[in-house]
Amino acid sequence: MWIPFTLLAAFMQAWRNAFQKQLSKDVSVTGVTLARFIWASPLAALYLTGLYSWQPVAMPQFNSKFALFIVGAALAQILATALMVKLFKWRNYAIGAGLAKSEAILAAVLGVAFFSESLSWLGWCGVLLGAAAVFLLSGASLRQLSWPVMLLGLSSGLAFALTSLWVRQASLVLGLPFPHGAAWVLLIVILLQSLLLITYLAWRDRHTLVALWQRPKLTLLVSVTSCIGSIGWFTAMSLESVALVKTLGQIEVLFMLLISVFFFKEKLQKTDHGGLALIVLAAIAVMWA
Repeated sequence: MWIPFTLLAAFMQAWRNAFQKQLSKDVSVTGVTLARFIWASPLAALYLTGLYSWQPVAMPQFNSKFALFIVGAALAQILATALMVKLFKWRNYAIGAGLAKSEAILAAVLGVAFFSESLSWLGWCGVLLGAAAVFLLSGASLRQLSWPVMLLGLSSGLAFALTSLWVRQASLVLGLPFPHGAAWVLLIVILLQSLLLITYLAWRDRHTLVALWQRPKLTLLVSVTSCIGSIGWFTAMSLESVALVKTLGQIEVLFMLLISVFFFKEKLQKTDHGGLALIVLAAIAVMWA
């Protein structure tokens, strides 16, 4: 079941990134980050209510360990999204979002080192192939590395990796059946993120809130695609290790490249073909693993 949820997440996230790129032309980085969560809360609540109507289970028992994972995941995802939005302003859409996909290999290393996760040799092959694909698709070269862009992309990837690992741990701590635990984590994380960002903007930058209000359609598209994508990610990660989920999720880059060409009319590099081939091989490896 983790495979279709991951593919759904990758497809919706590609579109969310595209809509965020459009919104970033007129709205600040913090505002674009808030757009990801502001309308997602009621959608997440409806999803959780629907799950309980379909299959009633016990209510969760929250504890301090769960709270730490939730707060960590919420803050890390805000930081990761803000860094990725800054990437959109520096390089084209496909390169910016592609660099942030370094989260897969970072999640694999951190998961094995600190979260008692394990990967087979085939799983590691998939993760490494995916990392090579991200390098090719970033447009980087060994002779001419753009260090600011690379560091920003790796920082975004690291924050996304920590988000995913903490989300998985929060789901496991609840001990609820699939997919109820992931739905609870999703709702609470989004509510916390919305509260933090709205409070900050109301205090420091009310013009950004007005700018989002003046662009309701684009803001809603960002929130809806983000929420559906998060449902896919959170559910998949409650079923399988983060490294495998995120490596398969790199198929999102294929969707991003298609959007980049047909939606934004951007030109791609010759190395994109090799990168896509590696992503396909990586996806096959982790599904077999």
